[in-house]
Amino acid sequence: MRRRNHGYGDIKLFTCNANPFLGNAIADFLNNPLGDSTVGKFSDGEISVRFDETVRGLDVFVVQPTSYPVNDNLMELLIMTDALRRASAGRITAVMPYFGYARQDRKDRSHAPISAKLVANLLSAAGIDRILAMDLHCPQIQGFFDVPVDHLRGTNIFAKYYCDHLAHLGEFVVVSPDLGSVSRVRAFAEKIDLPLAIVDKRRPKADVSEITNIIGGEEIKGKNAILLDDIIATGGSLLNAAQAIKDLGATAVYACVTHPVLSGDAKDKIESSVLDKLLVLDTIYVPQEKRSVNMEILSVAEYFAKAITCIHEGKAISSLFDDEA
Repeated sequence: MRRRNHGYGDIKLFTCNANPFLGNAIADFLNNPLGDSTVGKFSDGEISVRFDETVRGLDVFVVQPTSYPVNDNLMELLIMTDALRRASAGRITAVMPYFGYARQDRKDRSHAPISAKLVANLLSAAGIDRILAMDLHCPQIQGFFDVPVDHLRGTNIFAKYYCDHLAHLGEFVVVSPDLGSVSRVRAFAEKIDLPLAIVDKRRPKADVSEITNIIGGEEIKGKNAILLDDIIATGGSLLNAAQAIKDLGATAVYACVTHPVLSGDAKDKIESSVLDKLLVLDTIYVPQEKRSVNMEILSVAEYFAKAITCIHEGKAISSLFDDEA
């Protein structure tokens, strides 16, 4: 059943090419078929967008994580947004399960750009009215936007998985892979009532980490450990932490990661690591050749469908999800 929000027409869901599988799954939960559109390329590589139905006055949601190839997927979203705005869509919400450029959120050296802010400006300039995202690398990125941002947390999905599939396996401890993730990981640990340990590391250069200490390491010996992080790219940082935890006497090591970027030879590293299981979410589509044998993919489709319904009906996201901002 389609519902109307004040000032906007029915929900209309579109998807670009970054993760059409997730777009279709969200549409199924909404019981609302995907809009009829084509997103392709001209012979010179320029993005081509065409709609074959009216969007005038509708409450439009566009599903497009800006994952690899980041720039192509970002341009698809920008051009589709421009097309929707020129076709008189009532409101345009970018559903960005993964927000690319999020790790470039500050000047970490002289003359560096703040690319996350630039991307936020581009989205606003294209005509986006609202953003729906999950596990931004830093929650403060919400402040880069001049439009409302609804920020979902993947920890709710991982917490449910723990309660349904892991809790009976023995004692557990939750581990933060670095100091910057402590706030997110502490909230997860409190949610499932588990102790917390913290990996203290330094980064001599990009995508390279060195572990200097584990705070609360005495909690780990003889227990199962859950590493929680928002992104796994090359896997080096997370897998180094997993090895350090195992060396301290952890019985088993599980990792819960929201965004499976999986750059380079990440699959091989994961399969040869001490991880017993890697749980990831389908915010980014993972092709079969990148899926390791110890990886399990959990879907965010129902979670996003409920959030879209809340936005459309003018309800707070917190009315459905007990600790959403």
